[in-house]
Amino acid sequence: MTTASAAPGVKPPGRRPQSGPPLLAPVLAFTALTIGYVVANRATPHPDASGLAVLHHARTHGTPIKIGAFLLLASAVPLALVAAVLYRRLRALGITAPGSAITLVGGVLAAGALGLSGMFVWSGGRTKTDPALARALADLAFLSGGPAFAAMFAMLIAGISVTGLLAGLLPRTRPSRHQ
Repeated sequence: MTTASAAPGVKPPGRRPQSGPPLLAPVLAFTALTIGYVVANRATPHPDASGLAVLHHARTHGTPIKIGAFLLLASAVPLALVAAVLYRRLRALGITAPGSAITLVGGVLAAGALGLSGMFVWSGGRTKTDPALARALADLAFLSGGPAFAAMFAMLIAGISVTGLLAGLLPRTRPSRHQ
């Protein structure tokens, strides 16, 4: 039994390239889970709070902390999906520049940072006796969910926006005549 196959580099007729699943669903899921986290943990101590203040917060707000940690960890999943869909869409548009890979790597690393932050928040919410441990977990949660996430998310945004601009997929701004 033999099957006819097309020559290398030739696509079978009537088949269009796949661009991936819809982007709106994972974006909305990421947004909703992130807003849910912010609402659940709106009274979190500031990064410069003492270990005793963090420990007191963990003792008195254990349930909201754990709910927020779950929402934060869960928000990492749709963010990784967004990165994968954006990468696939750029590749389907014929973009072979490094920007598509930068988009994917930035999104996956940002999702990883959120996941780590969620795990540190969860662990910190379970701490009941040691102020130094509570402070250390709060610092790790802040660093992974704050600066690390922001830097990696910026990589995702830069990958998609610079690639889109250079490929002519985004409009260029024109200088105003009234300057």
